[in-house]
Amino acid sequence: MLTELRIENFAIIQRLTLEFTPGLIAFTGETGAGKSILLDALEAIVGGRVDATAIRSGAERALVEATFELPETNRAAVNAVLEREDLLDDPHYITLGRELRREGRSVARVNGRSVPVALLRELGAFLVDIHGQSEHLSLLNVREHLGLLDRFAAVEREAAAYRQAYHSLVQVRRELASLRQLEKDAARRQEMLTFQVDEIESAHLRPGEEDEIRKERDRLANAESLADLARKSLSVLEDGGPEAPALSELLGKVVHSLSALSRIDPTQTELYQTAEGLAEQLSDISRELQLYLEGLEFNPRRLEQVEERVNLLVQLKRKYGGSLEAVLAFGAEARAQLEQIANATERIEALEKAESEGLQQLARLGIALSKARRAAAERLAKGVEGELVDLSMPGARFQVGMEVRPDPQGLPVGEGQRAAFDENGFDQVEFMIAPNPGEGFKPLVKIASGGETSRLMLALKNVLARADAIPTLVFDEIDQGIGGRVGTVVGEKLWTLARQHQVLCVTHLPQLAAFGDQHYNVRKLVEDGRTHTEVQKLEGDPRLDELALMLGGVSAANRSAAEEALRFARVRTREISGQPTPRG
Repeated sequence: MLTELRIENFAIIQRLTLEFTPGLIAFTGETGAGKSILLDALEAIVGGRVDATAIRSGAERALVEATFELPETNRAAVNAVLEREDLLDDPHYITLGRELRREGRSVARVNGRSVPVALLRELGAFLVDIHGQSEHLSLLNVREHLGLLDRFAAVEREAAAYRQAYHSLVQVRRELASLRQLEKDAARRQEMLTFQVDEIESAHLRPGEEDEIRKERDRLANAESLADLARKSLSVLEDGGPEAPALSELLGKVVHSLSALSRIDPTQTELYQTAEGLAEQLSDISRELQLYLEGLEFNPRRLEQVEERVNLLVQLKRKYGGSLEAVLAFGAEARAQLEQIANATERIEALEKAESEGLQQLARLGIALSKARRAAAERLAKGVEGELVDLSMPGARFQVGMEVRPDPQGLPVGEGQRAAFDENGFDQVEFMIAPNPGEGFKPLVKIASGGETSRLMLALKNVLARADAIPTLVFDEIDQGIGGRVGTVVGEKLWTLARQHQVLCVTHLPQLAAFGDQHYNVRKLVEDGRTHTEVQKLEGDPRLDELALMLGGVSAANRSAAEEALRFARVRTREISGQPTPRG
């Protein structure tokens, strides 16, 4: 429920903080005082349209913010969204905000962090339902009607079983469509895939081969130069000449001299050992060079073969991937597709059987779900019509329109008929209303307006109260066009609805306001040449005076009538809740 509302520089509200409790909260005041501004601010908080014109004159920005306590009915759903967006702070509370700036940019916030406005709308749909002139009106959204009917009908188990079967069928159909398309292109695809697989597999590729083959090509292409360099190195090491003895001979003399030196002066033993190690390394180098020379091959035929191999690898990489690993992966996938084509006919037959069985199962579940919905639709219609009688709309009739859209590929629903379907079933549900006797039923969204809309919403909400998980309901102009007697009935119904939801109501009827668990007066003041809205919580005599003023003026007679309205509201709420009525 809404626990706190903060508004700053919004329209003619300069600064305002309101704290709310559960129950029915009534807002009263003269026309134009700013009651609707409160609702506009709340709508902005839950993602409604708003622009810079809502900023108070002379201010650079406006701020509206609300804190909600999350009820158990939808706490998990809200927290799932918050966790998805990494915005969860306290699992029991959430704060939504909207900042408007003079340059036209709007900033939305959830728990103090900036978010897209779309996320405010997503979260707001769980928290507040505003009934009146606004766009945030769930019962005028046809897409919501099926969900409301299902919750009223308590068919969660049936709907879940249907959805599970539906998703299984969708998976079968998706694979079947893929295989049918594959089969359609099978001849062409098979020829191409066979060529690709043969080309890749006949190359006998090895990961890392490319680096090895390039190195071999470089050795073969430079065999003469490499041999000449190796021979020159060996000559310096082993052969030498009259003027320049071999390096191994010179180093041998050094080792011999250091050996004698170390015997005389043992402190130089380490130096001798180092020289001896160098001589051994020099000998190793000579052996390795000799082996290298023996292995060098000047073979034009082999060079040609290696060049061809390098070119083949380059071509395969260009056609099938940027590396040999990618080429091998491509070949494995092509081989798998070939096997799939070979097995497609058999698999298609199995899937067609599974599709037929899935359709039959889904049809059984869908028909059972539809039957439960239709039974609930009749109960819902009777309940709403009973509520409308109490709300001075005795001739109004309500109906849950349920239609089936034909589809040759749809669910078999009996007598050769097939119906279009989705994950919610095959029922097309829309709430219909005939507000006056003799008129036919028309979609609720097309004919409901103004105060009549609010009364229709109240009737529906009273019947759907247990099915509706939205914690805070707002009714604007619900008393438009009704008198005091009906206002009392509306007050009773709102108070009853407020036992399961928090209800905010803007009203001009004292008989309705008397039922409020909280009562706020909204008035417009002019100070220092500036107009601003002030909201005051009324209790005791101030509340009595406000009710008397709503009855025509603060007089003894009107105060007495106001006292009677409050007394009657106390009596009726005790009767409704089953509490004993105190005497006197």
